[in-house]
Parts: sequence; structure tokens; C-alpha cells
Amino acid sequence: MSVDGGTRAGSEGAGGRRVLVTGASRGIGRAVAIAFAARGDRVAVHYGSSRADGEATLRMLDGPGHALVGGDLGDPAEAKAVVEAAVEALGGVDVLVNNAAIAPGDDNRHDVASIGYEEWHRVWRRMIDVDLLGAADVTYCVANHLIGRGAPGSIVNVGSRGAYRGEPAYPAYGAAKAALQAFGQSMAVALAPHGIAVTSVAPGFIGTERQQPKVDDSIRGQSPFGRVGTPEEVAAAVLHLSSPEAAWSSGAVLDLNGASYLR
Repeated sequence: MSVDGGTRAGSEGAGGRRVLVTGASRGIGRAVAIAFAARGDRVAVHYGSSRADGEATLRMLDGPGHALVGGDLGDPAEAKAVVEAAVEALGGVDVLVNNAAIAPGDDNRHDVASIGYEEWHRVWRRMIDVDLLGAADVTYCVANHLIGRGAPGSIVNVGSRGAYRGEPAYPAYGAAKAALQAFGQSMAVALAPHGIAVTSVAPGFIGTERQQPKVDDSIRGQSPFGRVGTPEEVAAAVLHLSSPEAAWSSGAVLDLNGASYLR
């Protein structure tokens, strides 16, 4: 798909930071975008395939000056164009949240004993292209934008508990999320001299609109709290880690799984 961008009316005079949230058309990304807007930041809402969902998120945001940007982050040219569109629409980007991902689902299950080699390769390529390389490309572009401005900033990656406990039915997803968290730690060291902090969160099962139908007693029982997490809880953590006060957390990976998995 092609990349598009557009600002909501009323951007003049809007305060706060300028935030690009990838994969903000629903779920965790939508909650993150809403949380930033609620504190007075301006948000570029990125969507991958559903413009309608991206527009729905945009309508939920408090305040003026937000933007909608679309593009397939699995395509390096489109990933670069997404950042350029966000910079143009907001007048710059101060915070990046790498949330976009191809999540596990019935259409991409790839346990090794029951999938053909061609399908195995297709699923692996797509998940790595979006979940890891797409985030790396967007990070590169935002980091160089910040370095070019001589400005501090923050990058928060949305990883997964699956990076640690394994994903036997979705090994490409687990591998991509583990690599994303390791990539974030490498960038934390590389970008600290430029005043850019890089952190990650590693959520467990989160009751998004897509995942909520799967919630049963066995899923709730994974946590001693007897429930699953909420997108708003992840958003609260992302908001904190992106704040200037949390810059000393750079390089950290914050587990958000209700003690369902302990390292």
C-alpha cells in the first residue's frame, strides 16, 4: 500500500511532545496513542492496512494537531516514508513507540511439525520483516532525525513475554520479539551519547479487542492475579518509560505480565 498522511485541524498552538506510534489503529497501539494525547502530546497514528481503524483511533484522541500516517513497515521504502510523513505532519518527532507487529493468529500458526516448508518460510519472512526489520528501519529514521536536530528523545519498543518463554506454535514471533528487545538494548548504548533513551516493554497476554475472545479460565490462570492485562496498563508503562524522568532506565526491558512469567 502507499503511504499517506494528514493532520487533524487545529494544529497551531498545540503543546507537548510529538509522538509517532506505529500500529496505532487498534489494541495496545490505540491505547498508547490515547494516553499520549490525554497528556497534551500530539500523536501521529500509524496504521498498516486498515485506514478506517486508524481514523477511528484519530477520532478518540484528545486535543488538536494529531496526524494519520499509513504504510507497510515490512517495506523499507514505506517505513522511511512513514517517518517522513509524521515529521512533516507534526513538525518533528520527539518520541517513537515501535508497536506495529504481525501478531500470532489462526492465519499464521506455524508449528514446525504441521506446516509445509514454503509456508514456513513465508510466515517467517513476513513476521521478521514487520516485527523486527520494520521497527529497526523506523528507529533508524527517527534516531537520525533527532540527531540531525541535536535534540533528545525517547524510543520505546513493544516486545513480548514470548521472547523469554518461547512460542512453540509461533516461533517466528518469539524470535522477532527477542531480537527486537536485544536491538533496543544495542540502540540504548549507541544513542545515549545523543541524549536518546531506548527502552522496551514485554507484555504477557493482553485483553485487546482481538485477543479478548480467547480469554478463558486457563488464560486468566496464567497470572496469580487471576486476570489478563489491559492495553491501558501497557500504555501507562510506555508513557512512563518515554518520559524525560525515565531516561536513566535506558536499556531496560520492563516485564508486564502479572507475574505470569518470571525471569
